Amino acid sequence: MIIHQSRPKPEPWSSVRTRAKGWVIPFLATEHACDWAVYWLSHWSFLETLEYLSSLSILIAVIFYFAESGNRVKQRHYQAWQVINTAQGKGGSGGRIDALQELNHDKVTLTGVDLSEAFLQGVRLDKARLMRANFHNADVRDGSLINANLEDSVLEGANFRGVDFRKADLRRADLTDADLSGANLENADLTGANLSSTDLHEANLRGVRWGEISNIKMANLAGVKNPPQGFVAWALQNGAVQSN
Repeated sequence: MIIHQSRPKPEPWSSVRTRAKGWVIPFLATEHACDWAVYWLSHWSFLETLEYLSSLSILIAVIFYFAESGNRVKQRHYQAWQVINTAQGKGGSGGRIDALQELNHDKVTLTGVDLSEAFLQGVRLDKARLMRANFHNADVRDGSLINANLEDSVLEGANFRGVDFRKADLRRADLTDADLSGANLENADLTGANLSSTDLHEANLRGVRWGEISNIKMANLAGVKNPPQGFVAWALQNGAVQSN
């Protein structure tokens, strides 16, 4: 910001002229004219007003920027949902990975989202709220669903190889024919889940809640890691297999 100071009135040219000699006179005359210009402008309130108006306009622009931030977020979310909804039931990613991750980052619930047939390899949806979501035949290999809520979701026939399901809520989820080979299900909740024909080959089952699994017929338990005590015996008695 410019600091305005009232300038003293310059000396008359007659006084300055008496001190000037020869070739210096034109330079002194120019400087003297500038001194008078500065003197008059320093007393002109209009210029100071313009400067304050300039500062005020910047302040107003900042206020509007923050005031409109909510609308910008809503617009971004709307565009993300457009990407997801437009690609429903179609193969490929269609920009859904970025859209889903952006919505989840902003803590938007993804309840009931239709991701059937989608290619979502490597998607990161930790702590996502995906209750009643549809992942039918989706490819989510090497994704991350740590602490995600997948209650009552349809995961039938989906490829979850190597997915991180640590502490995921999979209560009553339908995992029929799903491929969870090498998946990390540590401390996941499988209460009421349907694991019929689910491939759990080399999956990590440490601390998994399995006591009320609804169906485990033909589920493949070959090479499962850290199974809870009694789980494998119970599963085999209820129709699970161990097939390499």
